[in-house]
Amino acid sequence: MRSTRLFVLVACAIVSTVNAGDLKVLTAGAFKPILLEMAPSLKKSAGIDLIISNGTAGELDKRIASGEPFDVAVVTDTLAAKLESSGKLAQGSIKNVAKVGIGVAVPLGAPKPDISTVNRFKQTLLSQQSVAYISPSSGGSSGVYLDSLFKRLGIADDVAKKAVLVNGGLVGSKLVDGEASIAIHQISELLAVKDTQYIGPLPAQIQRYTTYSAGIAKNSGSTKDAAALLKAFADQKTLKLLQDKGMESATPR
Repeated sequence: MRSTRLFVLVACAIVSTVNAGDLKVLTAGAFKPILLEMAPSLKKSAGIDLIISNGTAGELDKRIASGEPFDVAVVTDTLAAKLESSGKLAQGSIKNVAKVGIGVAVPLGAPKPDISTVNRFKQTLLSQQSVAYISPSSGGSSGVYLDSLFKRLGIADDVAKKAVLVNGGLVGSKLVDGEASIAIHQISELLAVKDTQYIGPLPAQIQRYTTYSAGIAKNSGSTKDAAALLKAFADQKTLKLLQDKGMESATPR
């Protein structure tokens, strides 16, 4: 009996050691490439293992509301404020970490379309065979905005006939597999897809920036490591990384 109890105690200690530095981060897809790049240096410098899980803002909202455990959430600023007010994020823990605009990409080697003005962007969409973007019903911020933009430009019905709707993940992958001739998504997520051509951002008059905020879960058991991650978002190395990945630093909250 004694040896059995000793074995259990040793086994528990081993599990505790293995999981001690794990930090579960729920993130909107646009910020996932940043976290993936940060992960090795955080492991080396602070012994923090990032367990990264991504989804659209709408999906993450539902997962958190259902009680899914996490330590840090990187979501849109509006969702972060909602989660703080509902008690899911610790009061005062939220920090704005980045903002990103929406851009356009086409398959590698395809002719580069002209999106330099609102009218030329509109004509480009009308001339394409298939247009990939995040499904508005999934709750992705870019998809929700584009749905309203197409209505405002008077091309919603035309785009709907050729739409390739993506429920989450990298819209640019539809260019690689041949399902779409053009992709519209947040710039950081377009740049994350290899073997595609990034054309540029939407014209300034119709551009929509999404601000991402990070907050610590109210019931996190790793608040020290969570705070270290939020601090790392503001260092110079991360700010350079944001630029390389098509994002910008956000106004501090």
